Formats: sequence, C-alpha cells, structure tokens
Amino acid sequence: MTSTDRALIDAAIDASRRAYAPYSNYFVGAALRASDGTVYQGCNIENASYPVTICAERVALVKAVSEGVREFDAIAVVTHNGGSPCGMCRQMLFEFAPNLRLIIADFEGKVYYDLRLSEMLMHGFGPSKLEH
Repeated sequence: MTSTDRALIDAAIDASRRAYAPYSNYFVGAALRASDGTVYQGCNIENASYPVTICAERVALVKAVSEGVREFDAIAVVTHNGGSPCGMCRQMLFEFAPNLRLIIADFEGKVYYDLRLSEMLMHGFGPSKLEH
C-alpha cells in the first residue's frame, strides 16, 4: 500500500462522515481519483423515497463528470464492514473506466479488496458494445 493509496482511502473515510443515512444507518464514503490526480469525494445520500437514494460512488463520479473529467485510475470505497459497490455503481463507473482500480476498505483503513472494476463486473456492457 503506497502513501497515495492511503491518502485515497483517508479521503473516502472523510467523505463517509458527511453521509446522510438516517434509514439504513449504513454510511459509505468514496474517493475517485482522476488520471490527473484530482480526487473527487462522494457520500451516500438517502431519501425517504428509497429509489431516490444515491450511492457514494455515483456522487463522486457525477461530481467529476460535471466538472468535465472523464478519465479515472482508482476509487476507494469505505463502509464499516468493507461492503462492495452495488451493481448500478459498477455499471456507471464501467462507462468511464472499465479497468479502474477498486480499493474496498473499512473505516479503520483495512483493505478487503484491491482489484480492477472489470473483475467485479465481468463482461460489462460499455460504450464499445454500441459501436457499429
């Protein structure tokens, strides 16, 4: 684990402290690193209308994309028990970075997984599938 990896995990832990999770009490933080080194943080934001809830990973991604960033090399995702990104988050991240490095850790910084997104979403559907 490099100091850069540790900083990414720490940024995800920091983001998790801002999560709004009054229904599940399951706090999630994410830190998405762009290819230029800029880090975009995200936290989960729940809603009384459950389908409106947005995950930490998608918050970070949407922040980056809305700023014009489209290339990413790593994301750290933290929960109290090292939970992995849901399918919807995997799909959205796959759109931009199928080979994204995915670091899954807990709030203490213990790493549960360190792998490529393409390993978590095998045979993922992306823009290349739409090319003629």
